[in-house]
Amino acid sequence: MQNLRNAFPEKSEAEIKRLCKNFYHYLCDLFPETFKTLTIRRASMLKHCTLSASGKEIFDRYHQEGKSIIIVMGHYGNWEWAGNTFSLICQQKLFVVYHPLSNKFLNGLMYRMRTRFGTGLIAMKDTFKDMVKNKTMISATAFIADQTPQPDNAFWTNFLNQDTPVFQGTEKIAKKMGYPIVYITIKRLKRGYYTILAEILSEDPKNTTDGTITKLHTSSLEKDIQEQPELWLWTHKRWKHKRPAAKS
Repeated sequence: MQNLRNAFPEKSEAEIKRLCKNFYHYLCDLFPETFKTLTIRRASMLKHCTLSASGKEIFDRYHQEGKSIIIVMGHYGNWEWAGNTFSLICQQKLFVVYHPLSNKFLNGLMYRMRTRFGTGLIAMKDTFKDMVKNKTMISATAFIADQTPQPDNAFWTNFLNQDTPVFQGTEKIAKKMGYPIVYITIKRLKRGYYTILAEILSEDPKNTTDGTITKLHTSSLEKDIQEQPELWLWTHKRWKHKRPAAKS
């Protein structure tokens, strides 16, 4: 509730409560949808989560040009289904950067769900090393960039009306690898049905000024959240850090 109040100061308390209720309704759908990945058939997966024609065109063009890409997104919509659909439809090998869970059973379960249709996983600490190792193949590496970094190593910006730290890893790795960056969003069409939309954020990240790419993907996510706020994960204490004082 506090996250929602801070993010939408213009909304009344009644509107905030309604938004909170809508979020929990959605969250209760998201859990069974995610676990359904263990048994869902290919045809059913592609029926429930589609890739827009314009998005397919973007990914096909990069593959035809022999270019690997970076995908950036947030914990918005059903990101697990989006990865499955991409692996089933697109020609690139998809790798998802993830943070392994400490619980071995749950980590194994998530690993099976995420790799069932051919998606590869890269542990966060091994991201750059593994991307260099995979450089000979045409790939798409997905970063979920709305997690909370340590304040001293973060890029700070205004996000949802609050001073917010953002991971810079997506931008830094894109600059090192020289891969184009594509932002994707997963829109909920109706209960249990989604579509994936894509937009190019940068064709040539090496020639962008520092912070430009981070601002772009953060701004895109903010716009999505404002359009369908119940689809973002509000349960975390997302604004737990304060911006460090400037060094004299």
